[in-house]
Amino acid sequence: MSPWAWMFCALAAFCLGFKPGADGYDEFTSATNLLHLAIDDTTEQVYVGAVNFLYQLTPDLQEEKKAATGPERDHPKCVPPIKTSTCSNAVPTQNYNKLLLIDKDRKRLVICGNIFKGICSLRQLNDISAIEYENVNGGEATFVASNQSTVGLITLMNNTKNELKPVMFVGKSFETYANAIVSTRTLSENEQGHLFELVQDSSAVKPDSHLQYRHDFKFSFEDGNFVYFLFSRTDGAQEEPTTYISRICISDVFYFSYIEMVLKCDDCNLVQAAYISHPGEKLAQHMNRSGLYGTVTSQDKVLFAVFNRGNLKTTSSDKSAFCMFSLKQINEKIEEYREICYSSKEMKEKNEIIYNPYKSDGSHNCPKDLNKGQAKAYPCSGEHLPYPIASREGIAATPLQHYDTNLSAIAVTVENDHTIGFLGNIKGEIHKVFLDNETDDYQTVYMTPNSKVNSDLIFNAKRDHLYVMTEKKITRLPVEECNSYKSCNSCIASRDPYCGWCVIEGICSRKMHCTKAAQKDHWLWSLNKQCPTVIHADPQNMSRNAPAPVQLNIEPFPALTDQDQIQCSVNNFKGFSLKHSTGYVLCEAPPINQIAATPPGQDYIDIEVNLKIVSGGKTIDFTRTNYSFYDCNAAMTLSPNIPCDSCVRSKWTCHWDISEHTCKDGHTKGDQLNIVQSKMAQNCPRFENALPLLIPVNETANISFHGKNLNFYQNKKLVIVDNLVRKTLGVNRNPPDMFWSENFKFSYDENETRIVHFVVQAEGKIIDSKLDVTLYNCGYSHKDCSLCLSANKTYECIWCKTLKRCVYKRHCDDVIDMTDQCPFPTISQLDPINGPLEGGILLTIKGSNLGTSSDDIREIKVGNAVCNQVAEQYSISVRVVCELNNVSNSQHNFVHIQLKNNKNGTSKSRFAYIDPNPTHITPVQGINAGGTSLTISGENLNIGRQEDVKVMLDDIPCTLMAFNESLICITGPLNGTVKSGDKKCTVFVHYGKFTKKAIENYHFDYVPNPVIHDVYPQRSIYSGGRNITVTGQGFNAVQKRIMKVKVMENGQLVEKNETEALQNSNNSMLIFPSPPANQKNVCIFVILDNFNENRTFEYVEDPVFECFKNDVFVLKQPPILIKGKCLNAAMTPEEVKAYIGTEECKVTTLSVKDFVCTPPEKQPAPKRVKRDANDDLPEFVVKMGFREYCLGKVKYDTPAQLPLGLILPLVLIPMLLIIGVSIYCYRRKSQQAEREYKKIQLQLESLEESVRDRCKKEFTDLVTEMEDHSNDLNDVGIPFLDYKTYTDRVFFLPSKDGENDVMITGKLDIPEARRHSVEIALNQFSNLLNSKSFLIDFIHTLESQKDFSAREKVYFASLLTIALHGKLEYYTDIMRTLLLELMEQYVAKNPKLMLRRCETVVERMLSNWMSICLYQFLKDTAGEPLYKLFKGLKHQVEKGPVDAELKKAKYTLNDTGLLGEDVEYHVLTLNVIAQEDVGESMPVKVLSCDSITQVKEKILDQVYRNVPFSQRPALDSVVLEWRPGSTGQILSDLDVTSERDGKWRRLNTLRHYNVRDFSTLILVRSSHAQQPDDHQQIIHGEKSGLLEEDRRWHLVRPADEVDESKSKRGSMKEKERTKAITEIYLTRLLSVKGTLQQFVDNFFQSILSTNQFIPTAVKYYFDFLDEQARKNEINDEETIHIWKTNSLPLRFWVNILKNPHFIFDVKVNEVVDASLSVIAQTLMDACTKTEYKLSRDSPSNKLLYAREISTYKKMVEDYYRGIRQLVQVSDQDMNTHLAEVSRAHTDKLNTMVALHQLYQYTNKYYDEIINALEEDQAAQKMQLSVRLQQIAAALENKTTDL
Repeated sequence: MSPWAWMFCALAAFCLGFKPGADGYDEFTSATNLLHLAIDDTTEQVYVGAVNFLYQLTPDLQEEKKAATGPERDHPKCVPPIKTSTCSNAVPTQNYNKLLLIDKDRKRLVICGNIFKGICSLRQLNDISAIEYENVNGGEATFVASNQSTVGLITLMNNTKNELKPVMFVGKSFETYANAIVSTRTLSENEQGHLFELVQDSSAVKPDSHLQYRHDFKFSFEDGNFVYFLFSRTDGAQEEPTTYISRICISDVFYFSYIEMVLKCDDCNLVQAAYISHPGEKLAQHMNRSGLYGTVTSQDKVLFAVFNRGNLKTTSSDKSAFCMFSLKQINEKIEEYREICYSSKEMKEKNEIIYNPYKSDGSHNCPKDLNKGQAKAYPCSGEHLPYPIASREGIAATPLQHYDTNLSAIAVTVENDHTIGFLGNIKGEIHKVFLDNETDDYQTVYMTPNSKVNSDLIFNAKRDHLYVMTEKKITRLPVEECNSYKSCNSCIASRDPYCGWCVIEGICSRKMHCTKAAQKDHWLWSLNKQCPTVIHADPQNMSRNAPAPVQLNIEPFPALTDQDQIQCSVNNFKGFSLKHSTGYVLCEAPPINQIAATPPGQDYIDIEVNLKIVSGGKTIDFTRTNYSFYDCNAAMTLSPNIPCDSCVRSKWTCHWDISEHTCKDGHTKGDQLNIVQSKMAQNCPRFENALPLLIPVNETANISFHGKNLNFYQNKKLVIVDNLVRKTLGVNRNPPDMFWSENFKFSYDENETRIVHFVVQAEGKIIDSKLDVTLYNCGYSHKDCSLCLSANKTYECIWCKTLKRCVYKRHCDDVIDMTDQCPFPTISQLDPINGPLEGGILLTIKGSNLGTSSDDIREIKVGNAVCNQVAEQYSISVRVVCELNNVSNSQHNFVHIQLKNNKNGTSKSRFAYIDPNPTHITPVQGINAGGTSLTISGENLNIGRQEDVKVMLDDIPCTLMAFNESLICITGPLNGTVKSGDKKCTVFVHYGKFTKKAIENYHFDYVPNPVIHDVYPQRSIYSGGRNITVTGQGFNAVQKRIMKVKVMENGQLVEKNETEALQNSNNSMLIFPSPPANQKNVCIFVILDNFNENRTFEYVEDPVFECFKNDVFVLKQPPILIKGKCLNAAMTPEEVKAYIGTEECKVTTLSVKDFVCTPPEKQPAPKRVKRDANDDLPEFVVKMGFREYCLGKVKYDTPAQLPLGLILPLVLIPMLLIIGVSIYCYRRKSQQAEREYKKIQLQLESLEESVRDRCKKEFTDLVTEMEDHSNDLNDVGIPFLDYKTYTDRVFFLPSKDGENDVMITGKLDIPEARRHSVEIALNQFSNLLNSKSFLIDFIHTLESQKDFSAREKVYFASLLTIALHGKLEYYTDIMRTLLLELMEQYVAKNPKLMLRRCETVVERMLSNWMSICLYQFLKDTAGEPLYKLFKGLKHQVEKGPVDAELKKAKYTLNDTGLLGEDVEYHVLTLNVIAQEDVGESMPVKVLSCDSITQVKEKILDQVYRNVPFSQRPALDSVVLEWRPGSTGQILSDLDVTSERDGKWRRLNTLRHYNVRDFSTLILVRSSHAQQPDDHQQIIHGEKSGLLEEDRRWHLVRPADEVDESKSKRGSMKEKERTKAITEIYLTRLLSVKGTLQQFVDNFFQSILSTNQFIPTAVKYYFDFLDEQARKNEINDEETIHIWKTNSLPLRFWVNILKNPHFIFDVKVNEVVDASLSVIAQTLMDACTKTEYKLSRDSPSNKLLYAREISTYKKMVEDYYRGIRQLVQVSDQDMNTHLAEVSRAHTDKLNTMVALHQLYQYTNKYYDEIINALEEDQAAQKMQLSVRLQQIAAALENKTTDL
């Protein structure tokens, strides 16, 4: 197998499926928007209404069923049913699900959409694809849903017969065509069999104008005898809507009881979602305590609702609220308002609050003559009372919580008497809220970013999961995740009211999941904020050197059984408690050697004590605490200068032993000598009170100090040591307690001061010493005289004239000790060095001796201009700051400073007054959001300091970023005064307080912000670098173009990486490399200056490549194929670059696992040079975005070129050796060989001559053939048949009537007078066929008839295909149903036999279905290689002789059609002139042995090569005229010149007529042929005689038909030579096969490769077979393989391959047909898993492709495997595809003819079909037999009483 073929066979597609979401939740994703959600509490199945689809899901959101509901042809102004005649403007319309309700008692689903005026249908609850009821002819009474908002519920109502019947209450927005806003609908059939009609016209609840009353229904519910609706609407011309709740009695069909009342939630007026539930006991108590809700118990109901602030057109994104209302209080209020109206008290406090909400004048009609108590007497009102009514007042609730985003959904539940709410918002977030005295938003779950949470927020039956639906995703969210908290502390910290710590089990769980939760302190609720904690230890601590038992008191402490034990563990020491009881545990301390060492710098170690409960063989963590083991030895080291003090002051019980100089544990007796007791630090021996406290450097000094409690050291020698130079000095004593040290002198210049610690030692041991003095250096920081004299007076620093530095006063004799004596001030630096003429900026003067305070400065001048000192910024001696005054012109002056002591200082440099002149700006426009980098150019712009300069665009600041010769600033956002359009701003540059420079002649224009339309693709690899295109408008006005990625961390968006736009961007398109990221779901921010917009984006893991084996890839033949994982998840082949060294390897294929590229022809040079064994090999690098993969090196496997001098010895020497050995062996065997040779020599002589000639001829033919095949096919269009002709030929051409079949001709023999009535009846018959019950019974009945033959089944199925072509989705459903029945039969017997033959209707339906679904695939993909194969084969066959009578050819693939004789011939080139071409000749290649008919065929093929076959002249309609001279001759197959041999006549050939090369022939229409009449008569006479007696032959006379006379004359030798060795010609089969091999491979590749488009139908059907195999527990892969093979390759591709004229407008002759059959047989062999054992007796056809069969088998297996791995095709996608096919082609088919032909079967088996329908209960219910009788009467022109 060639590498190319192997490469394409190896490719496989990727597979995506449903999987848990990012957080491990079950998810379902839809291609269209999801709208409604419902859950069956019994089965927990999930039902979803979406745009154009319905879904039936398992509880874990796996798809079970899917049904398409749209798009359908519709128009808002048309009334269903939609017909072209009545609704010409109908267009395909998306079907938005508006209502999805479960009728649980009757196990059905109510579905309403927006199309067809909102009609509804019923579907089976266990199979949503099964429609129980649907009627588009019901009229306005059945128009249910609204295009806007619709809510509803199902309940029971007593009808007029007092029977409980199901009804549906519906609330919807007003539509012009609609009936009432609130209505009651029937859910049981009426007398006409209709559903969804109004129980009673409720026109009272219908506004006068939909413009005046705009409703937005959000929620409905039932309680007791009432139904409630929650909605918002406007009142009259009011723009701001108000939220209302309305109530109706269930039994009130006339809506007498209808009333509305206002509900308010702070200033949020727009209700978004609601939930009705019982409150928990705790919440009910809180509601009672608050006094806001009336009396509430846990048995009452509460309405929880979320509100936004805004109007119906827009909603605010910054505020929403969450409120609750007591339903009891709502009903009390409603009754109050009813009584106000009914008792004529509508004027409440002079404000009319009762009105009719659906009258434009708001009139109320409240009666004035009724007694009180009417509301109580008539709970459901009555006809005599006013209706409908509404109140302008209602209940105003206090929000439980406010939010800064729009809420959109709510669900509430109760757990352990506590109430918990789940709130969804438009950002795709779920807030978990605990409702008690205070509302606690304890957790936020992030679902789908920026995707609104749908209001259908539903719990499952157990209420342990919540189904959250966003725009295109449903997530099964657990209400709690207690088990994720692994410790008690994390469990309690979660604040999740569901969770608590189950102590005895050591888990965080719900209370119901904790075994002993009912017992005290066994389940600790998280909101009690308490874990088992050690509250006290006795003793509280202990010495590490004296461990003892410790009692740990614990709260809370669960009661334990006698079998339970508590284990105390410290480090590796584990032991059971010595004793435990409720409240405490007595633990044994660990041994000393198991207590860890005391850490440095501490005098104790905290050891974690772990307490575990051992119960039932399990060890559970109970609690833990830190227990302190102290170490007195370590306590003395904490303050090494005062060891005794450090010891006894520690918090432990440590005492100091003076004699041993150690810190000891425990207590000692009070009178013990030399012991300082714990906490008695005043008794420690110590030295303190050192003097002097200040010591200058380089000054000889000593210190004196006091000593206390020194009795023990009375006679011991004392020394003192410092910590600076560590010098030991002697200590002198002046009894009783005074001491002083020897003299010392310190040098130190590292800092101004340094603390020096002195300690007194005795025998090398430190006695407590608090002897600290400060060493100071006057000259360290006081660098000038003024600074020196301003130093701390206690330092006694003076300025030394001679040394010119600051020193201690004793170190200099010539001193300055007054500031007036200091040198003159000096100025060393000016900042800035220039300023504007107007002044107003600060000048900083730096230098020395600038005074000791700001008061010392008398005057500062710049030239003659005074500079006013800013005293607050003065720094002693070194800095003075002043504010410049204005000057009249530009100047450069020195700066002068004068002190109060009249000493002056002058700067060395000049300060410049300069006038700045800004003149230009670039750019001249920027976006309104700001962020434009504005460059200002001009003269002298960088004067002053940057902080003195300010740029303004009118009143908009521009932040200065660069301060050089040009100024650069960033524009601020345009303020709100200009809402749209451009704004021109003058640019001002401010210098200091007084200078303001306007840039004349230039304005900066603010232009609208850019608009982003789309961002694509929306996926990248983690490493980034994929080109992301942003389309929109207004990008040219933007300078900074950045794409930044932000990821969610701890609930916050955190900025990560960013990239800049590429250079090839323009005003409407930006291209960014995707920034690197490390998370899947992120937000991408497109930042354009200060404008930014975020988009959701997905990242996938980087692809993984397999590196080269041994780091080197040996390239033997291109291409290069590399395996990997997830290669094309976020990359296309065009985006990937591959390099071999310095040259590119062109990427051709990129699939999930395969990467293919075409390398350069020659090995490129390496790009990098490395010092290894393969230095000269180029590296193979794949670049994906920013990621580069170096997979190794590439070595081209080129043949080694050895020098000739080396080749000759290597070849000649072995040859000489072989020759020598051969001669020796020959001489040994020669005698024996000679004897054997003589025996067979005679046998071979006769055969040798024949074989020699034939082999030489065949070899020559083979070589010539392979060389001449360079000119393959002309580049002309492919003559595809149109869809109708294609289906006619596939379905009906094989029928008994062939091309004359009525389905092909389309002609029905129906009298014109009856044609209209017949068409009407056939349409009714079509409707009947669309009843699944009828059609299934119809098919079953026909198949059960014994005389219903297999041919009739095939024909019937084809008729059915055409009849149902308009509803291919329905056709597919029928086919699936029948296939399932067929499977059931075969699975019980032998599943491998299924679909092997076409013996049933469904098998032919499957063939037709495949033909329909693969037509476009044939045209787009497989048609071209098939056509090339056909043309190539025809070309090959016609290159050699073809016997026109025997139908055998020299070049063929079929051994039975092989011409077994040598026929002499040569190729002729004829110049052919077609009569209509006015003399222009065309060269045509023919053979001298061709019959005249064959010549005509070749000429027609060439002359009309661009014309489809059906449009060419018929063969019999043209003749060939040869004009060798002045007269012409008509050429024909037989004429008077034909050779005759007895009864045998030979067909005339070109050789017979002696037509030479380059002869001219004229192609003439037969009616224009010029020939004598007698010649015509001769020809006719000859033909007449031939038909009666003569036999014809062309090239070879049949061997068994040789005349006896000739046979007798011939010798036996001639007979033997005539037979010859026919097998020698089999080499021609191999020649043709080799020539056509590439065409065959290409065709097989086109139909058996997953590296290209896979037809939707193939994937869908194969998945169906896989699914049924799993359901029927068929694990045998061979069986599934057989099913697929029988369904697709054998049922479709073999048929198309053997019959190219089914898809192309061509003629297939017998020889080509025979060869195509060989290729078709090869395809069949490739699809079987059975291994065929070849032998010498095997048929030549089997042997011909024996080598390739294994390759083709693998191709088939890879194809099946690859399809299995593809993304699953949903029912929705399949139905969409089928609907497109129906729409595109149905109107071209002979549907009426098909219906008429189908009815003939109905007529033939009429009684049997009627009986079957009457026995079927479902058919009886739908009266199918009656309908069929009516149709029969109409079609047969009979009268009937039906």
